[in-house]
Amino acid sequence: MIGIIGAMDIEVEGLISAMSNEEEKKISGIVFHSGKIGDKECVVAKCGVGKVNAAVCTQTMILEYQPECIINTGIGGATSLETKIGDVVIATEVVQHDMDTTALGDAPAMLFLHNGEYDKIPCDKALSEKIISACKSCGIEPRLGIVATGDRFIAGNGERIKLNKSFGAIVCEMEGGSIGQVCFINDMPFTILRSISDSMSDEEDSVEYMTFCKSSAQKSVTVLKKFLTEQ
Repeated sequence: MIGIIGAMDIEVEGLISAMSNEEEKKISGIVFHSGKIGDKECVVAKCGVGKVNAAVCTQTMILEYQPECIINTGIGGATSLETKIGDVVIATEVVQHDMDTTALGDAPAMLFLHNGEYDKIPCDKALSEKIISACKSCGIEPRLGIVATGDRFIAGNGERIKLNKSFGAIVCEMEGGSIGQVCFINDMPFTILRSISDSMSDEEDSVEYMTFCKSSAQKSVTVLKKFLTEQ
């Protein structure tokens, strides 16, 4: 079984509608949809926006469904001038940019986990390669890079440039880092798939987001459907 998590309806509804033999179970206020997409057993959930919602959903999914891997799908904002609206990004690593104990002498974004200290958490390479293959089957050449997560919608090129310079991030969003952290401490393979909805252009970020969020989310859904049918 493959676990898939998105924050909003537009990020998961296309997957849920493609599901056969669907069953629903509500736990901790989150509705988990299990069934088949193609011939592949899946569980899909809308976690809600933000790191805590994402973490609760991920841990619950792991305990209740024991998936073989978890994919976080959806949209994100560009933090690189080379990353454009509609580009598909597959994460190599995730970082929580708003984790900050630098006043105590720690490195920026340092996480203190039971198995060590990490500023970035690596995605599963084998799983990511399968998503890359699905992208190429859809005629999409994905970008690979670091995804930065925090509990804030990042607006303004200045803030986005700062994330790029500080962490090497090419995408910012609000869930992937916490999903990655929960997966990492549970030894669960994971990766992050994001399609760009707002960029480092002269257009206001909120305007771009509202204009392109649905079409960008659909692109991520299309890639995942291809991934599920290729397995």
